[in-house]
This record gives sequence, structure tokens and C-alpha cells, in this order.
Amino acid sequence: MNDNCEICRRIQLIKDGENPYFVAELSTGYVVIGDNQHFRGYTLFLCKQHETELHFLPRDFKEQFLHEMSLAAEAVYNAFHAEKMNYELLGNGDTHVHWHLFPRRDGDTPNPGPVWWLDRNVMFSDDNRPTPDELETMKQALKNALDKVLIEDAQNAK
Repeated sequence: MNDNCEICRRIQLIKDGENPYFVAELSTGYVVIGDNQHFRGYTLFLCKQHETELHFLPRDFKEQFLHEMSLAAEAVYNAFHAEKMNYELLGNGDTHVHWHLFPRRDGDTPNPGPVWWLDRNVMFSDDNRPTPDELETMKQALKNALDKVLIEDAQNAK
């Protein structure tokens, strides 16, 4: 754990049972609902290892991390009825590897394009924070969809 890392701090909250956005633990990361929900179903997949770059992860771990990210994205797609998914692994500086999973729908931004073209004041407005009841409903929908995707993946691996 890196004390200066926001992702490490959020993972510690998960381990302490204090992260209200936590949905599920997979072998390489944690699935969490995003704090802001302009894009309903916005989810993050937080890597268990504190690395700044995808290519710094050990090969087997990296391949499993990418596979699990795709399963989490499939669950987001199913749970929140996305028309399209955006997958982003971003960072600037010393950043802990994590995926942003955005379910997209026609008209969800004023102009077609990446989510980051949306005004940050709109995207991260407190008006976009789910209520506790909305958050629980979203977490349960995503958990159910993720469980189904994981079962299908295990069956297909045989």
C-alpha cells in the first residue's frame, strides 16, 4: 500500500469494510461503483497491485487482470443496459493502475465523443451522486450480473 495513493486508500477502505461503493473482489482487483453517476453504471476496476503502468505488472497477473476487467465490463453492460462500453486506463503522474468502465447511451453527452469531453463540473457534480438506496440497487444489479458472467466464464473455461 502506498499512503499517498487515493486508489490504495480506497482499497484499504474495502478491506476495512468501509467503502460503500464496493461491489466485488476478484483475484486481481476490486469492482466498485463510481462516486458520480452522470453515466449511470459508471464502474471502476481497481488493481490489487500498486503499479503505475499496465506493462509493469507480471505477465500472468496482467493477463488475468485484463480478463477480469473484460468480465467486469460485460457485467456493467448487462446490468445497466448500455448501448456501448468505453474502457479507459488513464493516469497522469504516479497513478495506481485502474480501469474506468463507462456504459454509454445515445445522447449521454451534448456532442458525440469521449466522456472526458463533458464539462467536469457536470460530470462530477454532486447531483450525480447516487442516494444510499440508489447505490444499493446499483450494487446489487451489478453484483448479480457479475455473478452470472463469472459462472459463464468458468463454464466456458472447461
